[in-house]
Amino acid sequence: MTKVPRAGRVKTRLTPPLTPEEAAALNTCFLRDTAAAIELAASEGIARGIGVYTPIGEESAYAGILPGSFELIPQRGDAFGERLTNAAEDLLAVGFDSVCLIDSDSPTVPQRAFADAARMLSQSGDRIVFGPSDDGGYYLIGMKKLHRRLFEDIDWSTERVADQTIERAKELGVAVELLPTWYDVDDRTTLHRLCDELLSEAPSAGFAALETRNFLLSVVKREGRDRIWPDK
Repeated sequence: MTKVPRAGRVKTRLTPPLTPEEAAALNTCFLRDTAAAIELAASEGIARGIGVYTPIGEESAYAGILPGSFELIPQRGDAFGERLTNAAEDLLAVGFDSVCLIDSDSPTVPQRAFADAARMLSQSGDRIVFGPSDDGGYYLIGMKKLHRRLFEDIDWSTERVADQTIERAKELGVAVELLPTWYDVDDRTTLHRLCDELLSEAPSAGFAALETRNFLLSVVKREGRDRIWPDK
């Protein structure tokens, strides 16, 4: 799930400490790194990458961002839950046996999580695969059938999203498989956490996210760490 990375239209909660242009550039890095992790999962032959994008008419912006193996499908709908529902419906309609909807805010989600999600969905029996975020949302939701109820009566952009979605799955009687909890990068605090993960010497269990790391490193080398990664 992706929005064209234009300055002033993406990652606005990261401005400041970033400028609108830097926030858009960082979002581009997130897209490249997430796509790279998906491609690694897809290399096992059980998945492929699709960019479900908005707005229509700006498809050319993804040249040089998403790999050539990715295809583009436009988002439909207005409200967020409606766009997620329609994305799942459209992908299942064109012939996929299952679908994982993945955010573009979590560039260091381990590649193994994406591969595990695809494998879980390749097993027999209906199921929901769920990758929770530690802010109460989720970075991935996967399904074999379109379950509209998963996206209904959800308090989007709150800490209740994951709990409410799992509750909807219980209402449907569908088994839920959980992936490791990860985190979104959408404000100053989580940007600092991302810098800790990618720029410190401590080992990380996450995806290397080289595009994102190189961008952050360039800012630190150019201006010092205080603007985006101050000492606590």
